[in-house]
Amino acid sequence: MIRSLYYAHDGLLSADLPLEGLADALRDAGGLLWVDFSNEPADVCEPILRETFGFHPLAVDDALAELHTPKVDDWGEYIYLALHAAAFDEEKAGLVDTLELDVFAGRNYLVTYREQPVAAVDRVWETSRRDGRYLRRGAAYLLYQLADEVVADYMPVIEQLDEVIDQIEDQVFDDPALELLERLFALKRALLRLRRVLAPQREVLNKLARGDFVVIEEEGRVFFRDVYDHLVRLHDIVESLRDLVGSALDTYLSVVNNRMNEVMKTLTVITTLFMPLSFVVGFFGMNFFQPVVSLDVWTGLPAFVLIIAGMILTPLAMFLWMRRRAWM
Repeated sequence: MIRSLYYAHDGLLSADLPLEGLADALRDAGGLLWVDFSNEPADVCEPILRETFGFHPLAVDDALAELHTPKVDDWGEYIYLALHAAAFDEEKAGLVDTLELDVFAGRNYLVTYREQPVAAVDRVWETSRRDGRYLRRGAAYLLYQLADEVVADYMPVIEQLDEVIDQIEDQVFDDPALELLERLFALKRALLRLRRVLAPQREVLNKLARGDFVVIEEEGRVFFRDVYDHLVRLHDIVESLRDLVGSALDTYLSVVNNRMNEVMKTLTVITTLFMPLSFVVGFFGMNFFQPVVSLDVWTGLPAFVLIIAGMILTPLAMFLWMRRRAWM
């Protein structure tokens, strides 16, 4: 889908210009044109980006590749940015999807390209369509609004991850099942993925706030500094969550090891209790000696009762002895 918003120098707001009308809108130095490419084939987008807007082929290839970490390239009359939005996967708790958003920003235009829906772009689009003041303040301010909304979407994702970590911490002591370990590793990968996105994206906003770009004037850099501060705080929160996941993982392993030790202790006690019985039964069950006298005394009822009593009292005596020594 290709859609456009055009705020003319006379204050008239137009939507969904025909493709042949984009060149006329670009010639309006006092206006602002925003073209949004959403899930559009590359062979359709490439001619428009190269011929209508005159973007460098390398910048166009970067935008259509969808394989880049956050970055910013200065091409003189315009800048190219690769930003990443975040979305929480409800079906697989603990997983985070990162959605790439490619942006071309010039003095009087803004071009966005994404292969997947990005909620931040749609929100800014609807707001700009209802209120032309967003577009009236220029391309740099519109770029700031996009970056701010993209960064704002990270906080709900981080809050959901925090809730998942709290749930796992409660379950570690109650039921440390194998599925819990899988969720912990999934969370660890998700937080690592967020860290790999937030760190370079923070540098991108730092460059926009402090760099010398023709597109962004001096008074507009303060807005990007605000977004940069938000990213610094988000990065610190992600680092804290990674520490929490690491602590939860250590706790899980400790609980599992303690339970295994209790199981081994119980089995050892049982084995030790029945070891004398095994010796007695095994010894008297061997047929190494030929009887030279009558064994009626040994096979009578008194002998049977005596042996049974001894077999009952021996484990009991060993149990009391081990309890006295605090072995169990």
